[in-house]
Order: sequence, then structure tokens, then C-alpha cells
Amino acid sequence: MMQSLRFISAEALASHPQAARQSLDGVAHNLYPLLFKASYLLEQAEVIRVLLERWPLEEFRLGALLGPSADHPGDLRDRACRACLEACVRGLADHTLWGGGRRRLRVADLTGIRDVQVQGCPCGRALGRWGRTKLLARTCCELQAEPRAARRPVEVLADIFVTGGNFDLVVRALGPDGPAPLRVRCLSFRADSLGPGQLLHVLRLAGPGELRRLEVVHNVRLHAGHVQQLLAQLGFPRLVSLTLPAKAFDAPPTSTPAPDGEDALLTSIARELSRMTQLTELSVAFSTLTGKLQKLLGPLRTPLRVLDLGNCALNHADMAFLANCTHAAHLEVLDLSGHCLVDLFPSTFFRLLGQAAPTLRALTLEECGLADRHVGALSLALGPCRRLQELRFLGNPMSARALRRLFVALCGLPRLQSVEFPVPRDCYPEGSAYPQDELAMSKFDQQKYSAIADDLRALLLRAGRDDIRVSTPLFGSFDPDIQETSNELGTLLLQAFKTALENFSRALKQME
Repeated sequence: MMQSLRFISAEALASHPQAARQSLDGVAHNLYPLLFKASYLLEQAEVIRVLLERWPLEEFRLGALLGPSADHPGDLRDRACRACLEACVRGLADHTLWGGGRRRLRVADLTGIRDVQVQGCPCGRALGRWGRTKLLARTCCELQAEPRAARRPVEVLADIFVTGGNFDLVVRALGPDGPAPLRVRCLSFRADSLGPGQLLHVLRLAGPGELRRLEVVHNVRLHAGHVQQLLAQLGFPRLVSLTLPAKAFDAPPTSTPAPDGEDALLTSIARELSRMTQLTELSVAFSTLTGKLQKLLGPLRTPLRVLDLGNCALNHADMAFLANCTHAAHLEVLDLSGHCLVDLFPSTFFRLLGQAAPTLRALTLEECGLADRHVGALSLALGPCRRLQELRFLGNPMSARALRRLFVALCGLPRLQSVEFPVPRDCYPEGSAYPQDELAMSKFDQQKYSAIADDLRALLLRAGRDDIRVSTPLFGSFDPDIQETSNELGTLLLQAFKTALENFSRALKQME
């Protein structure tokens, strides 16, 4: 990697923290970004903190500073280094306390970090999105009580992840009672393990008018009434991406079906979505949408680029709409997991992929009942998808022989980079049922699987396609947010199980 002499000099200075601190007053302002990246690369937290304290420019944009540049082409944005990120936030706090007349910073953009499974920083210790949220919120709250803090606030752009474990802290940070030296603006917001009321409250404080991405996942129990209220009251005019949790379109428990069969809540939700003129990504996996897809997606004003309809119980009418709607010709990422596409909707599935082929980059078809007899049809359907880069089809009952035939066809997709394929049926006991639960999924012949996987990689090598990465992540791809909050989620699940047992025990006593 070619580095400029300026960057090499910045590295030399950053590697001696005491000298760097003493020399900063003589460093030209336009060299601060270079010195910051060198310090981050070397994990010199002490230098990073003092750089932020004395930052002489009006803007500090973390993602841009860590990205490739003429002086250093390396990309450090996938280093969520705990020591460096803590130093950044503490340096911001110092700036509001000690910056004095030198203080010029107006905007600190802390977005742009990519959370990955293996950290490239020397310490190897990551600070994930939830941890970064807690650190920033705690720092904001501490500064709100600090009389020495600057009266002119620094605007902090952040990606926020809120759960029950940091909810109170985030609420205090976003809705201060008095002056706020660091004023947080949320560009993306992820919520888990919150009640509907908590979600509505914290989103109001977060500023829905600025929000670009909203993920409501897992243990936020919403029904259609909650979703309608959320969208109608907060609006989200600049939202680009929306993820809703499972069963988000179920009717409220107390509602009664309309005599004419009309779903007024879904109609209202669709109307609110149509007002989001920048919305291009929608994920509604595990929500029952049988016969409702046109009503939900038809009113949207902008074509969707990303659409997750996994396990939505789609029927023929839904698939026919999807294959012929405006969205089909713009889709870049599509998830249709949990639907028997080739058996139930062969013609519409073919048409859909044909329509999406010019743009489609990623396709997920997990647990779609794809068996050996479907390989020929699937190969034909994928043939036009010349831009496809990622294909996932875990959980399908295919034999090793069928996988070889499919891999031969996949070699013809010039941009394909990654394939996630199922454990071959041959590796499981005869008669194993599909779809499998987690226990059954993990009980397979490891040695046989390794031999088949090696054979598939050899096939790719012989075809000159060893650039395609192949894997079988049994329990899904790495999710940094779930990884980071697994303890809290585990506690929540145990509490839910305990509550269910108590209710069951109470019901038995009443019967006696």
C-alpha cells in the first residue's frame, strides 16, 4: 500500500504521544485529519483524545476521515476499535470543557463505522453500535450537569441502538432539561426489547424528521395498530429504509373484522408509507401478508430497491402483483425465504427474476422447498441475473449431486461473489424432515459435509471461479447487533418464559 510522505510523518509523530501532545500547537490545521487517521491506525488513544479536544476545524466526520485518501488508501471504517472510539467521544467532551477560544467545532459526525466479525485493530476489542450509543448518551448526560461546558452546542450525528438496557440513559441524553453541550441528531435508529410506548417516546426525542433508517426488530411487540400510530404521528419524511418486526401487520387483539373484509389499518399504513417519498428499502419478514401485498406496496411513490418478504405467507395474487409491479424492475436486494416458489408459483417467480435481472445484486431463498427436481428450473430462472453478487439458499433439501449441477450453472454468473448453500441432504439421516429445527439442523455428518464442500470448491476452481466464496452458516450470517446484546436478549427470553410458566400455573389453579 503506497502512503504519502505526509502520512508517514504523521505516523511517526502519532507513535510518540507525549511529543505529539507538545507539538500540536505547531501543527497546521489542515494536517489534523491526517494525524487523526494515523493515530487511529496505530491505536494511539491518547493522541486521538487530545486531537479532538483541540480540533481546529468546523467539522469532524469520522467515516470520511477513516476512509481511503490520497495520503493513505487504506480503509479503516471496519475498525470499531473500543479504545479509539472511546477516545473520540471523550475528546469531544474535553473540547466542550477546555476548548476555550480555539473552539470552532460545529458538527461531529460519528457515523460511518462498519461493524464486522473480525476486528483489524491491534487490540481486537470492538465497541458495537449499542455500546457506542451508551457511551455517547452517558457522556451527554455528564456534560449536561457540567457548568464549565460550552454554551454553544456541538451537533453530533449518530447511529443509535436502543434497548431496555440503555433506554433511560438515551432518553435523558436526547431530551435534556437544560443546556446540552452535545446535541445528538439520529440518522439511523435500531430498537430492540422495548415496549410500543417506549419506542414512540424515544423516537419523538430522536427527531423523526431527520431519520434516514429505522429498524424495529425482534423483541419489540408491535401490531398493525401500533405501526399505524407510529407512522401517522411521526411521519418520517426523510426515511430511506424501514424494518418492522415479526407480526407487525397482525390485527390488534381487541379489533373485530370489518363486515366488508376491508383492512382499514393496512390501508392507513400504506397511505403513510406512500408519503415517505425517499423510501427505497422495506423489510417486513415474518408478517402475514396473504393477499395484501398490492394494498401495501401499490401506493408507494418510489420504487423499492431492497425488499424482504421472507416468511410472509404470500399467495398467487401477491406473487403476480410482485412480478408485474414497478418495484420489480428496480430491485437490488430481494428475500423470498419461506415460500415454495418453484412448486407453487413457477411462472410468476420466473417473470419476477426476469424483471429484476438488470438490477438484482442479492437474492435470498432460504427454506423454499428447493429439492433436486427443481435445480434445472432454478438454474434457468437465475440465468438472466448477470449482476447477481450474493445468493443464499440455506435450509433447502438438496443432495450433493444437485448442488454440483447448480454450481455449474452459477459459474456462468460473472459478478457472483458469495454463495451460502445448505448442508446436503446426504449428510443427514435418511428421512429427515424439512424445514428443520435448530437441533435437527446441527446433527449431520461433518466429515461427509467437508468432503462435499471441498468438491464444490474444486468445481469452482476448475471453472476458473475460485473468486466465489462459499459457506454454510447454519444459524445465519454474523449479526453484530445481536452478538452485542445477546446477554440482554437472553435475560428477556428467560423472563418471558418465567411469565408464561406463572400464567400457566395460575390457570391450572383456577381450574382446580
